[in-house]
Amino acid sequence: MASACVLEFDYYLLAEDFYERQNFRQKHGENMRQKLEDVYENGMEAFSKGNYDLAEIAFLEVLKAHPNFADIQNKMGVIYHQTNRPQLALKAFERALELNPSYTEAALNLAITYSDAGRYERAREVFESAAKVTAAAPRAIDPFVRGKLANEHLRIGNLYYELGILDDAIDEYRKALALSPNFADIITELGIALRDNGKHDEAIKQFNKAKEINPSFIPARLHLGVTYYSGGFYGLAEEEWKEALKLDPDNSAIKTYLSFVRPHSS
Repeated sequence: MASACVLEFDYYLLAEDFYERQNFRQKHGENMRQKLEDVYENGMEAFSKGNYDLAEIAFLEVLKAHPNFADIQNKMGVIYHQTNRPQLALKAFERALELNPSYTEAALNLAITYSDAGRYERAREVFESAAKVTAAAPRAIDPFVRGKLANEHLRIGNLYYELGILDDAIDEYRKALALSPNFADIITELGIALRDNGKHDEAIKQFNKAKEINPSFIPARLHLGVTYYSGGFYGLAEEEWKEALKLDPDNSAIKTYLSFVRPHSS
């Protein structure tokens, strides 16, 4: 009878799980990262269409949060060059190269801008320096780009999860974490997929890791409790949910989960 009770509880959780995760995402975010990605995408679209005024506004907002984004610095240089602001263009291209010395496109843009300004010797120096950059030299991935790629793997992983293709979901979450290992939300998603794939011990490790990175991240505590409960560790489940409730005292879902564990505490 005990196993039947656990199984019934698990199905209840699975039925609510999708909605719980969506609510948590809306509340805690994918929030700021998603907003910044939207600004970035709008800027890229405007840039590709030659709408430099809108692109400049978007890229400057991105640079406020990520000033070391070499590709955006280069694109700002292009915008300044195209809108007859050569001094700003030079500064932007120089900054892009400072951030990534192997950024050939930025170097060539800088050489052209120096040439247009009549500084031919400096243009030649920059061009020759760019020509010496080997094709084998690795180009560093900007942290913002890493985060963007990680979120794309997360999105694909979520699609696989919702289709029940758990092995592929797990693979995508791991790819995301290879790029951004300290995203508590992605670690939690990996834990959920591992748990639902029957790998409870691995799932517990992931939830605990998410807690270490962000102790106030409620989904990690909630799903760690679920995993403990489904394994029959009711005391540990209760402990996690009580801690989660301290963080969000009005969370009705956590209160419901605690009501499930009380009969096992008596």
